[in-house]
Formats: sequence, structure tokens, C-alpha cells
Amino acid sequence: MTLPAAGSRAPDFQTQNQYGEPVRLSDYAGHRDVVLVFYPYAFSQVCTSELTALRDRPALLEAAEFLAISCDPMFTLRAYADAQHLGLNLLTDFWPHGAIASSYGVFDPDRGCAVRGTFVVDRAGIIRWSVVNPLPEPRNPDNYAEALAKLGSDLR
Repeated sequence: MTLPAAGSRAPDFQTQNQYGEPVRLSDYAGHRDVVLVFYPYAFSQVCTSELTALRDRPALLEAAEFLAISCDPMFTLRAYADAQHLGLNLLTDFWPHGAIASSYGVFDPDRGCAVRGTFVVDRAGIIRWSVVNPLPEPRNPDNYAEALAKLGSDLR
């Protein structure tokens, strides 16, 4: 897997969130920093712990647009968001299967899912920070806060 390097333009994409609404990365350009959180599977233990940890940090969620991306279908993401009371956009990378994750170098074709990759994209559409964790290892939201603070995002 080849990750896009810090300082490079983030690959643009368009997909749907859990409500079927179109979401395009480039729509945030000039308006908001974005954190792309790729995760393997809705309803899995580690993914749920990561996303509920974000849910429980409203100041962090206000500092940037968090887009959580998995290869699950839109309807699964809707049920997952409702069950976990997740107020962030859950984006589907279901079809073409894994295309978004592949463009970021975080698609595992043997498992058919994204690995735990995170990318902080500034308002100009440039990747400023990224990390990839092994599948069983949850990410630390404090790392997102640090990366966003370096961009000057407001973490009230």
C-alpha cells in the first residue's frame, strides 16, 4: 500500500453518507479542515470504540469535519449510526468496492475492507498528517487533536 504523502493533494472523492446524501471531499475546500477516518467494519468492537470515543469529544468534532469511511453499504451505516448515536458523517466506500480507501493506500483486498488509516486534510485540500494503525489497535483521538492544533483549528 502506498499512502499519499504529507504535503500532497488529498485524492478527491464523492460518495454517500448514511442518509444517502452526497458528500464530496472538495466541497470542504476553503471552508473546513477535514479528518478522514477509515475503519474496517461497522458494528465491530474496535471500530465502535474508536467512533464512540470521537462522539464523546464534541470539541474535537467541532474543530474539523470528521468523515468516517468504511466499505459497508449505506443502509448498514445508517443502522450503525442510529445504534451508536453517532452524529458524524459515515461514508460508504461500498461501490466501487474500496475505491476511496484504495486511493488513500489503505484498502486491504484480502479482507475486503479499509485498514485503520487517518488523514488530516487542510482547507486547501492538502494532507498535513496521517497515521495507519494495525487492525486490532485503536487510534488515539488525542493524536487528531494535536494534528488539528498544528493547523490552527479551534479546539475550544
